[in-house]
Amino acid sequence: MNGYFTQLCVVGYAGRMRFSFSTPNLLKFMKSASIFRLLFLVLFLGIEVLVCGISLGQDVDVNTSVNPGINDSFLDPALEIESWLEKFEVESREVYRARESILAAMGIKQGDHVADIGAGTGFFSLMMNEAVGKGGWCYSVELSPKFAQHLTKLFADKKIDNSTTVLCRDDSVCLPPNSIDFAFICDVYHHFEFPHSTMQSIHQALKQGGRVVVIDFERIEGESREWTMGHVRAGKQTFIDEISEAGFELTAERTINGFDENYFLEFRKRPMTGSGN
Repeated sequence: MNGYFTQLCVVGYAGRMRFSFSTPNLLKFMKSASIFRLLFLVLFLGIEVLVCGISLGQDVDVNTSVNPGINDSFLDPALEIESWLEKFEVESREVYRARESILAAMGIKQGDHVADIGAGTGFFSLMMNEAVGKGGWCYSVELSPKFAQHLTKLFADKKIDNSTTVLCRDDSVCLPPNSIDFAFICDVYHHFEFPHSTMQSIHQALKQGGRVVVIDFERIEGESREWTMGHVRAGKQTFIDEISEAGFELTAERTINGFDENYFLEFRKRPMTGSGN
């Protein structure tokens, strides 16, 4: 399938905040009113819109989605951020309650360049941003235009000057090659419609020896909740196998206090055969 690969970057010179927008079909996202609101927001804040690169007729890899429609609610232009804040940032949610333990287990350091894949409402992005310090950088990657809009405003309101909001494709995180030391995928991997190509894009974005942490739901017949069995398409071993096939080595499974339904896996980037990456 041929299509346009278009990338827009919005750069705020005063705050050094950046917004990246990448999609193989710009018109698909221009149909969403939230894109116009987001661009208006950043322009209102004095942020310049730059077209960083356009190539016409580029082949876009089209695979069969492993879970069609799973992200429809996040792509809905009528999505209400407040309702998701109430769902995501609440102590009854396991990963939110254990967020400090999760951050410690990530092992990120001052000066690291990190990516929060599927950043949602942004609470992990804020924590990661603080952890890497002024010498580091945090990319908050989102498929949802409304969440991207929310994240851009969140970072501007908090005057965070070392972050980039990236509106990605459903088959790529749209990050520059060799740009990050660490990627974090929390309760998001099961939302990847094209897991192999998405993980390969993360592999490309990681520096040599870079790490990935994946947190997701245990899916065990007869043990897991009915919601999990219906919502999460596969169990832990299937996800491990898929991620390994995309060029990663499982290096650890860590115990997180307070985890009953989730697991924490750490992977390291393997060099691809015949490649310097």
